Amino acid sequence: MSSGRTDNPAAERVAVITGGASGIGLGAARHLAAAGHPVALLDLDGDAVHRAAADLRDDGATVSAHEVDVVDRASIDTALDKVRGELGPVSVVVTSAGIEASAPFVDITAEDWERLLTVNLTGTFHSIQAAVPDMLEAAWGRIITISSMSAQSGAPDRAHYAASKGGVIALTKALAFELSPKGITVNTIPPSIIVTPMAENSVKEGTLDLGAVAGMTPVRRAGTPDDVGATCAFLCSDGAGFITGQTIGVNGGWYL
Repeated sequence: MSSGRTDNPAAERVAVITGGASGIGLGAARHLAAAGHPVALLDLDGDAVHRAAADLRDDGATVSAHEVDVVDRASIDTALDKVRGELGPVSVVVTSAGIEASAPFVDITAEDWERLLTVNLTGTFHSIQAAVPDMLEAAWGRIITISSMSAQSGAPDRAHYAASKGGVIALTKALAFELSPKGITVNTIPPSIIVTPMAENSVKEGTLDLGAVAGMTPVRRAGTPDDVGATCAFLCSDGAGFITGQTIGVNGGWYL
């Protein structure tokens, strides 16, 4: 996997992935790097993001790693300034950073609600807005938000999570209308169950029966970060230039 080919347009298009140290974010980073993009990993877990970057470099990728809290706009702005200095202007953003929680609606506190909305929705806003000026200057860009199937179908005990991800879908559509005339496509991927560290923690806590969910999925398996990453790589390609404002369900047929 190499990003050094000068005949590959992706080699000049820097991709920033939030939540890039693990799970869906890392899957997206792997596929974008394989397509030739220099990638910048942003994650709250500083140790994990540097380990992930080292693994990608071992595979021949051009990578920078940054410890970032997407709730803190100054943290994002500082990281992107470093990315520009190390790799160049930002052409691609994948917003995978997020948290989840489960609780009956009557037990959700105001603090719980605010935290989910702040990380999942406001963090997405900060991450995109900080990078868009580079894309506007280049008249080319790709933005992919990671939402959730629960925002489409609803989910018990997840009102705050579903609401935050529903906001991400709405933000995506609004930005598609505003930015697509300027050469920037904006799409969202709402996955169903994906085997990530977050899902594995839910299994350990007894709040998720992964086998049961996989068995009810039409393709009869849970998804992987690579499933989502492959879709991200396509949506970031020149071949996806006529796709914008779309909700691309990487869900194994769980939500039709």
